[in-house]
Amino acid sequence: IEGDAVALIELRDVAKEYGGQYVLKNVNLSVDRGEVFALIGPTGSGKTTLVRVLDLLEPPSSGQVFFDGVDVTNARSHVLEARRRMSLVQQKPIVFSMNVYDNVACGLKWRREKGGAVRRKVDGALELVGMADYRKRDAKTLSGGETQRVAIARALVTDPEVLLLDEPTANLDPVSASRVEDVLERIIGERRTTVVMATHDMAQGQRLADRIGVLMNGEMLQVGSPDEVFHLPQSREVAEFVGVENILSGVIAGKDDDLVDVDVDGHIIQGISDLGLGEKVYALIGPEDVTVALSRDAGSARNVFGGKIGRMTPVGALVRIQVDCGFPLLCVLTRKSAQELGLTVGSDVCASFKATATKIIVRRN
Repeated sequence: IEGDAVALIELRDVAKEYGGQYVLKNVNLSVDRGEVFALIGPTGSGKTTLVRVLDLLEPPSSGQVFFDGVDVTNARSHVLEARRRMSLVQQKPIVFSMNVYDNVACGLKWRREKGGAVRRKVDGALELVGMADYRKRDAKTLSGGETQRVAIARALVTDPEVLLLDEPTANLDPVSASRVEDVLERIIGERRTTVVMATHDMAQGQRLADRIGVLMNGEMLQVGSPDEVFHLPQSREVAEFVGVENILSGVIAGKDDDLVDVDVDGHIIQGISDLGLGEKVYALIGPEDVTVALSRDAGSARNVFGGKIGRMTPVGALVRIQVDCGFPLLCVLTRKSAQELGLTVGSDVCASFKATATKIIVRRN
C-alpha cells in the first residue's frame, strides 16, 4: 500500500536541449500506478522526446526522473532495473525477419525464460492483440496495422508495469487505427498496466485516457481529466488546440457575485467567473452552445446578439455559420434547422448563448 502512495513515474523540472535548442522546458509530471495518461500536442511539440526521457533512453539535460520513488536520472544500475519494468512501442515499429511468434518471443528469450513459459506468454499476448492466427506469418509481410499489433504484443509479453506508446496509430488508415485502439482498450481493461501514450489524435486521448497533458513548444501547458482539458482550457493556446472556436478578447467591466460582464469591443458578454474587475480575459464559447433564431425569443439566455450571417459552410449533416454581431460568432446548426429557418448568407438573425456556457480565462498578454 505504501508504494501505491508514491507516483510510479515522476518528472521534476525536466528540460532537454539539443545543440542549444530546448525541446523540453521545465516539465513536471506524475503518473500513478494503473493510470492511463495521454500526452497530446501538435507535431514537433516534444512528445516523442518526453516519451524517450520517460523510457530512460535519453537523460534529461536538467531535472530529475523518479521511477517508483527512486531517482533514476543518472544512476546506471537503477536505469537498467527500471527499464526492465517498462516497454516502449515506437511510432514506426521494427519487426525482425522471422515469423510473428518469434518476433513476439524474442524479448523473453533475451531474458532466458524457459520454453513452456515463453509459449504460454506469447500465445496470451497474440490472443490479446487479435494476432493468434498470424503466428507463423513472416512478420515482414504484415500491413502497418498488423505490424503495430505485433509490436504491442512484443511489448506486453514481458509483463511491463509501464507501457509507453509513441503515436500508436499515426501512420495507419482509419480501419487499422480503430483495430489498434480496440486492442489498447482491451489491454487497459484487462491488465492494470500503467500506460503513457503520446498522440496528436485528441479524440483518442479523450477516449482512452484518465488524464491528459497538453504539451506545446516543449512546455506542459495543462494537465487534467479529458473533461477539464477539453471543456475548461486554461490558456488561449490550449483552447485553440482542443478546438474551441469562439475565443473573444475582452476585459471584465462589471461583476455581481460570480456573474461577470466582459467588454468585447464595446459589446457586453456575460459569463461565470471569480476573476476581478479590470482583469484582461478571453471569453470562450463552444459553437454548439450558440442558438440561432430569426428573432429574439423569451428564452433564458443572458447573451443575445443581433447580427448578419457572414458565412455558411456545410459539414456533413451540419452547417457552420458565422454571425457578425460586431464581433464574429461561430455557431453550428443541423442542415435541417438551417433550411427550416431559411438561412442564407446575409440573413438577419439573433444568436444567443447562456452565461453558464461562457468560460472565462485570464489573458496573459
